[in-house]
Amino acid sequence: MEKEILESYKKAGVIHKEAREFAVKEVKEGVKVLDLAERIEKMIKDKGGGIAFPVNISINDIAAHYTPDADDTLTFKQGDLVKVDIGVHVDGYIADAATTVSIGGQDQELIKAAEDAVDQFIKEIRPGKTVGEMSKLVEDIVLSHGFNPIRNLAGHSMEQYLEHGLLSIPNGKIPSDIKIPEDTALGMEVFTTTGEGWVKESSPALIYVFSQSRPVRLRESRKIAEKISQEYKTLPFAKRWLKDVTTPLRLHLALKELENNGVIRSYPPLREKSHAKIAQHEETIIVQDKPIVTTR
Repeated sequence: MEKEILESYKKAGVIHKEAREFAVKEVKEGVKVLDLAERIEKMIKDKGGGIAFPVNISINDIAAHYTPDADDTLTFKQGDLVKVDIGVHVDGYIADAATTVSIGGQDQELIKAAEDAVDQFIKEIRPGKTVGEMSKLVEDIVLSHGFNPIRNLAGHSMEQYLEHGLLSIPNGKIPSDIKIPEDTALGMEVFTTTGEGWVKESSPALIYVFSQSRPVRLRESRKIAEKISQEYKTLPFAKRWLKDVTTPLRLHLALKELENNGVIRSYPPLREKSHAKIAQHEETIIVQDKPIVTTR
């Protein structure tokens, strides 16, 4: 990996570490989810980073892809299991990591199972290890704690301005001989649950990503498509980031038209199939003989 690229990954990691530490302290009963998300995103910008994707704040049986809307009134409650997933980039090179906070101190073993699986992954990962080997390692550790991994979620490679690359390392073991190349940037995330271990799409979708330029009818749709392609490129964006572009109704109609025409894709919230609680832990790793964890 070129020195300049590695430095960008490391800079993003330093900003991410501060943002995650801030988030953990602020997850408290009565705090508005919207307020926390916006404070984290502002902090990233103030420290010179870019937002790689909208802050995900997923509670209880929601695994991922929940970010608040502009008028969201949701607040944290006693007993909530809160996943905070933050993405920071420097020149498009991404630090992606997540942690889980229990408001009230429950579910600590569930959290520890996810943390232990990521820690052991970091100890074992080397260039040339296979996806099959590493997915089995994750599953075995989670099962040894008495929980299930979320089998249809996975760690993922990352590239410049691309948060999900082609390489995927599932939480559940798969028979794969695909070798993990040296210098791969991995957002290795593990999800643990007391439930069945599968997630399904929920609603509403409040996170999108630009896909391709295509003709659309509405003027607002054209305006929004131009804005997101220029400002967010191939990185995900939140509906609430567009709240000042037009009225809420016109924004809703424009996003719907853009999605129907294949200009954008949505990321619906992912909910555990049996509605059981989920914990998450993630770090960004540069795969080398001595792995570099940029987010610690």
